Amino acid sequence: MTLLHRSTAASEPRHRAERPPGRRKARWLAASTTVALAASLLGLTAPAANAVGETVVTLTFDDADVDQVVAADKLVSAGMRGTFFLPSGYMNQTNYMTTAQALALQAAGHEIGGHSVTHADLAAVGPEELSRQVCNDRATLMGYGLNIQSFAYPFASTSPAAEAAVAACGYNSARGLGDIRSKVVGSETFPFAESLTPANLFFTGAPDQLDNTWTLADIQSLVTQAQANGGGWVQLTFHHVGDGVLIGSPVVDPLTVSTATFNQFIDWLANQRDTNTTNPVQVKTVREVIGGTTKALAATVPPPTPQTTGNLIKNPSLETPGLAGSLVPRCWQAGGYGNNTRVFSNVTPGHAGTATAAQQMVMSAWTDGDGKLLPTLDTGECAPSATPGHTYLAKAWYKSTGGNTQFNLHYRTASGTWTYWTDSIQYLPTNNVWTQLTLTTPAVPAGATAISFGLNMIGVGTLVTDDYELYDTAGIKTFSDVATTNQFYNEISWLSNNLITQGYADGTFKPGASINRDAMAAFLYRLAGSPVVPANAPTFADVTPSNQFYNEIRWLAAQGITTGYTDGTYRPLDPVNRDAMAAFLYRYNGKPAVPTTAPTFPDVTTGNQFYNEIRWLAATAITTGYPDGTFRPVQPIGRDAMAAFVYRYNLNFPKGM
Repeated sequence: MTLLHRSTAASEPRHRAERPPGRRKARWLAASTTVALAASLLGLTAPAANAVGETVVTLTFDDADVDQVVAADKLVSAGMRGTFFLPSGYMNQTNYMTTAQALALQAAGHEIGGHSVTHADLAAVGPEELSRQVCNDRATLMGYGLNIQSFAYPFASTSPAAEAAVAACGYNSARGLGDIRSKVVGSETFPFAESLTPANLFFTGAPDQLDNTWTLADIQSLVTQAQANGGGWVQLTFHHVGDGVLIGSPVVDPLTVSTATFNQFIDWLANQRDTNTTNPVQVKTVREVIGGTTKALAATVPPPTPQTTGNLIKNPSLETPGLAGSLVPRCWQAGGYGNNTRVFSNVTPGHAGTATAAQQMVMSAWTDGDGKLLPTLDTGECAPSATPGHTYLAKAWYKSTGGNTQFNLHYRTASGTWTYWTDSIQYLPTNNVWTQLTLTTPAVPAGATAISFGLNMIGVGTLVTDDYELYDTAGIKTFSDVATTNQFYNEISWLSNNLITQGYADGTFKPGASINRDAMAAFLYRLAGSPVVPANAPTFADVTPSNQFYNEIRWLAAQGITTGYTDGTYRPLDPVNRDAMAAFLYRYNGKPAVPTTAPTFPDVTTGNQFYNEIRWLAATAITTGYPDGTFRPVQPIGRDAMAAFVYRYNLNFPKGM
């Protein structure tokens, strides 16, 4: 499948909930003291002086939603200014602020702050991704001419490493969420306000975000409870402000406060500021509360160098789970847009067998839009890197009932912005058996640094996907003697694409030739990722350093995958029989228990040296034997059949991340 087209669908909104379920202050208490000490060592600015007993309200706005510009005008008319936390990767896209709008807000006296490049869960990323998300976000915003001192954690998700990174990137403070008493059940014992001299500048407390369930009285109570209990700092968090902020006709984003409620609250707050002398209220930006100067930019972290060989997908078989409570695997995210109801879940069996996982998306209601699973749209830790001008071969296995399915592609720009790229023209047929789909993309656009693809669903139905692959076609090697009609063409191609074999110097693979024992060692060694060979790895009398696969054979022995023959030899040039192949893979897997229900073959008896190993191979569906029901244990295995065994092994037992 190669034909693609441009979709007319609206830009996809991001996942919007700022605080994942169950993440309340208790999660972060241990981190606070640790990072407070780390912050002191980094020479951080002390908070500004604020009047004792005073209640200070800060109006913050997250995610660069364009409707916030009108809300900012209301603040100005009331003599107030707000703090707007902008993810740089969202800006200049449909429904989000432009650079010019952000500069105009700053010129009007509002503060602009950072919110990570792609609104990432900073507690779930590695150190390089963390630095890119935090430091590169600040660098991009300051490159636009914005003065960036304050930060807000996406999803209110942080860790000691994240808080230290925010400090190291030159911010003066960072806001959380859900740590101040509010109407939300479970917050009854929380403080009424954050201290005006916060104990931890890099996780300042705030009530839960405001949404369409909050009444005017609910919002007012956040201020009055602080006034009645000694004052302090109250940071209010808005997203959409308006009456028709759609995420798909006719659904309104739940993170919306109506224009009427917002305006009434601002008028009430102005009255409190101007007339309440008993319990005075001030409205300040985060910068005005914290104080300090604008620090120099920290060094930015570039995205990884584009990978041009091997499968570019991280966690391609979906076996490595995400964080506790996550509905999707590590390095994957749930995506979609429009008015529909979709639920993601981990299901078994997967494509490869009873013990493997797959991802299921059930769309129970649909008006418009789509849903899909995608490699995480990040700055480089998970998203497949890409080279402009190159084309890519995408593959995925799927089953579906109902709805329409197609390939859906996105790319990332140099600034970290992810944008819709294109879809495949054809809708894929519903299918109740596992089917592999392939797609060759158009040339990657100029300026793109990464790509992401998934299979979407449009309409009510169920879509199950597994075992994704993505290859730079410039790095794909073909063999002159392996035609597409070869029984194991896909398996041999996978072996080549993943650098487990490069074939012979003359460009052939020799699929019908038997595989030698030294080459078998090389294949398993490369399947393992070409690890370091222990210095004390065993040697064999007939394997010298001049052997092409000397180190690979020593690694095989060090892992206990082979013990050689009783005379101390390995016999590297002997062919591998099918029963020995079973033994190699069984030991490579760690000698697991063989199920009592494992299949047997009429020509494999208990007297066979590798009886249990062959039964294990059959139990995992790595082999099904021949059509006549035999296994033919002492027959040398062909290189094409070896490719099939290794391919199926990887499907059953994919490497973790």
